[in-house]
Amino acid sequence: MDPLSRPSMVEVDHDNNHQGREQPLKSSRTRLPVPQPDKVNLNLWSYLKQCIGKELTKITMPVHWNEPLSLLQRITEYMNYSYLLRTTPSLPDPVLRLQQVATFAVSALASNNERMGKPFNPMLGETYQLQQEDFKIVCEQVCHHPPVSAFHAESKEKEFLFHGAIYPKVKFWGKSIEFQPKGVLTVELPLTGEMFTWTNVNCVVHNIIMGTLWMEHTGTMEIVSHSNGLKAVITFKPGGWFSGDSDLHCVEGFIIDKNKNKLAFLYGKWTEFLCATSPASLANLLGCNLAKIDPGAGNLPKHPPLLLGAVPDSTVLWETAPRLKDSEIFYNFSSFTMKLNEAGNGGELAPTDCRHRPDIKALEDGDLELAAQQKEILENKQRDYRKPFKNKKESEWWTPKWFTPCKNPATSEDDWRFTGGFWDGDFSKSPQIF
Repeated sequence: MDPLSRPSMVEVDHDNNHQGREQPLKSSRTRLPVPQPDKVNLNLWSYLKQCIGKELTKITMPVHWNEPLSLLQRITEYMNYSYLLRTTPSLPDPVLRLQQVATFAVSALASNNERMGKPFNPMLGETYQLQQEDFKIVCEQVCHHPPVSAFHAESKEKEFLFHGAIYPKVKFWGKSIEFQPKGVLTVELPLTGEMFTWTNVNCVVHNIIMGTLWMEHTGTMEIVSHSNGLKAVITFKPGGWFSGDSDLHCVEGFIIDKNKNKLAFLYGKWTEFLCATSPASLANLLGCNLAKIDPGAGNLPKHPPLLLGAVPDSTVLWETAPRLKDSEIFYNFSSFTMKLNEAGNGGELAPTDCRHRPDIKALEDGDLELAAQQKEILENKQRDYRKPFKNKKESEWWTPKWFTPCKNPATSEDDWRFTGGFWDGDFSKSPQIF
């Protein structure tokens, strides 16, 4: 066996008693009401050829391509391993705290693994709320053209605030569909005064027309600690032409300081685990000159995938929880995801909550025909509502209920700020969108 692929002694963080487990939800559901319906046998090419190079968020898609979730719930899945943020302020060193936030940023993508279904586009004003034992999150569709989804999450004891806005771009390139989740994500640690920001990498689903579907995340994620000039630069390595390519899902990169000194090396697979070790241990293993290696580790000497513990003196930062039995017939949902349409919420649901959407409910119950009918009814209702405001900017006739536009305090990019009040439970002025 190649030494790079053989796990060596691994120092595990035994104080992190949630390692390798998902954030528990109050609900106990372990499966959906019915398995995922068989796909309708449509000529995909006849439909998709008109969409090449276009922005798919503006195109009505057949409901059988959907999974029974709103995009707002997909955003909520970022909280799957929220324990990583809750334990971050207690770490004694700013490098370790950035390392932990970077681990959370990678873990937030794990639930995407093998998820080929498209979430429902949120209606303007749609919300999703989830309140658990140690965190709560609220999401709102604050714009429809262009679509923008804002969210705000916080832990029970205010160990962290996690907020941001997603400006999704979805494009079809002939053989693949690319999802670009533009928008800045921010973590604040009130106990230390630190702020971290990053933007998610792109997701690509391949073999849309023929062959076996497979997906990957590609690009570089930079998690910046604005308080001290530290940065984690993580490269999501492309899988190549075949889904069996050895680099598929691999991530590698360094934590660097403001002088670009390499302080730690991070490696793993966003679908499985993340480890950390010293740059010197990596250099000794690969026989490379660290001074010539870029921060994203993109020019490391060619090597087999670094499996868990492959680099000496590694620390395991995070491991994914195993998928539930029969997950593959339930849209490849994780146990966290499986419960999002029924999970405890800590109070009354807002009337705008996507759990009230009849199209999502119908698809979850396996009724494709009813789901398509209800989806069309909702879309027509939204179009009818907009008609009197034709040729006007959306901001002139629509004001989001729970968020307001702002500039991100760390990056000055366009962002959305939670205005508060949601958890008081007064929804008397909420719009009737369903």
